[in-house]
Amino acid sequence: MSKTDTAPLEPKKLALVTGASRGLGCAMAESLAASGWHVMAVARTVGGLEELDDRIQAAGGTATLAPLDVTDENQMKHLADSIAARWGGLQLWVHAAIHAAPLAPAGHIAGKDMTKSVATNLTATATLIPLIEPLLRAGNGAAMFFDDIHAGEKFFGSYGATKAAQMALVRSWQAENVKIGPQVLIETPAPMPTATRARFFPSEDRAPLADPRAEAARIVALL
Repeated sequence: MSKTDTAPLEPKKLALVTGASRGLGCAMAESLAASGWHVMAVARTVGGLEELDDRIQAAGGTATLAPLDVTDENQMKHLADSIAARWGGLQLWVHAAIHAAPLAPAGHIAGKDMTKSVATNLTATATLIPLIEPLLRAGNGAAMFFDDIHAGEKFFGSYGATKAAQMALVRSWQAENVKIGPQVLIETPAPMPTATRARFFPSEDRAPLADPRAEAARIVALL
């Protein structure tokens, strides 16, 4: 756990946010903290996590920072074991970690880009689900994922294929758990001026796009 851990001994509600250092994941972490959740924030970028923690604390919230890589199975096992040992369960898992590979025609996708896309967008999700599921059941919790409309569009091969595969896995998990839990939620956020979108649409007019904090607040209100 991070030295900047500000966790109360018995948080009312515990939310794990994977991919919490930027974009919608970061906005979700802030919004959840502002709504009274204690946030376990996971991302590789230490600086981004520390800046997130500063904003959460300034707003009166609490967080535990976990600078970990979701593609490292051993690190994710350690994360799950730590949550179980400290809190016993989990009330919410928000999975926002994603790799946005450069756009390219299908015939020119770099092998390294596809490998990283598979590792981050699909394999990490498949690794985390069995690790987090017992924690959500223990905490009567729910998992939340974010869908995307770009699968199958031209030049989105790496990102689109692996994001679609991720969502197929998530929908299977959702259907399997209808009667036994945990609840699996899927949201399709409005287009936002995130770094991921900027990589896909570098010349886009960002003014009409939804503010990530407003979109996060909308989604948190659904909980």
